[in-house]
Amino acid sequence: MPVIHEKNHPLPVAVVGCGRMRQFHARAYSQMPQVKLVGVYDLNPETASDVAGEYGTQPFASLDELADHVSAVTIAVPTQFHVSVAHGFIKRGIACLIEKPLAKSVEEAKQIVAWAKEFDAIVQVGHIERFNPAIRAMSRLEIKPGFIEVTRISPLTFRSIDVGVVFDMMIHDIDIVLRLANSTVSRIDATGVSVIGDVEDVCNARLTFANGCVANLTASRLALKTERRMRVFSSDAYVSIDFQKKYGLVARRSGNLDAIRGVVARIRSGEIQDISELNFKELVHVEELAIDDVEPLRAELESFVNSAMNHTPAQVTAEDGLAAVETAARIVEAIPHRPLV
Repeated sequence: MPVIHEKNHPLPVAVVGCGRMRQFHARAYSQMPQVKLVGVYDLNPETASDVAGEYGTQPFASLDELADHVSAVTIAVPTQFHVSVAHGFIKRGIACLIEKPLAKSVEEAKQIVAWAKEFDAIVQVGHIERFNPAIRAMSRLEIKPGFIEVTRISPLTFRSIDVGVVFDMMIHDIDIVLRLANSTVSRIDATGVSVIGDVEDVCNARLTFANGCVANLTASRLALKTERRMRVFSSDAYVSIDFQKKYGLVARRSGNLDAIRGVVARIRSGEIQDISELNFKELVHVEELAIDDVEPLRAELESFVNSAMNHTPAQVTAEDGLAAVETAARIVEAIPHRPLV
């Protein structure tokens, strides 16, 4: 059983996995008044001790001991250990925020989903781009996309090079696209290239959904620049998102369509004879999305803590995480495997 959380008392939480990126969870928890960071655990005791000292908590020597003191936990260990680490907490009914991807395989992701149901445990998956201010702003528009285009490229970081770019980077966008399309994937076409190892470093995937929506996703970790963009086209609006800058634009059909049709009519009537003077970008009225300044990680943890305290469904459920893993696996399987020259 998890530690019983008393109403009006801070939620006892912990962080499992204290690598460079994982320390951000400990930092964020230590700054949240509605929680108490009761401890951290890492396979390396020295790392756990350093992180605990920095954020005013204590290191634990074992996961079992840690589980006796918490109601919720962030699991930020390497993906291959998600299923084994999560089981010890889920079977106690302890709420788990499991970093993306949910698991290294469809079978293991399904196992986590099954455990969450069996033991009535809250499981949230760390698809942090869901909490990007630009994505949250676009969600309020209730766009029904017909075509989605996503680019996520960056230079090689030399981390996670044993995992393909689909599960390492594209998984972020797979989750967003599945949510936006809100339909089953009926077809996947993909191509990928392995350059530095046995797994794909570059991938382009085209997802066709049962409702007719099409998504084109590109991911690369061998680019010379960083770019993380999404463009969404619908019959009502066009939205452009920059994940990195946390910025977005929307051009709506209403107003713009009448203005453009008016110019076309003037061209056809001869009123406008020199079309070289026309600038399409100047004709289109574009609005900036209303972006807040809430840090994505803070928004993600606030959502998780709220679910854990009230025992309400997570904003990114285990089922959502499973859907992303299943789609990622299908993309990898769709890549033609060619021998390296």
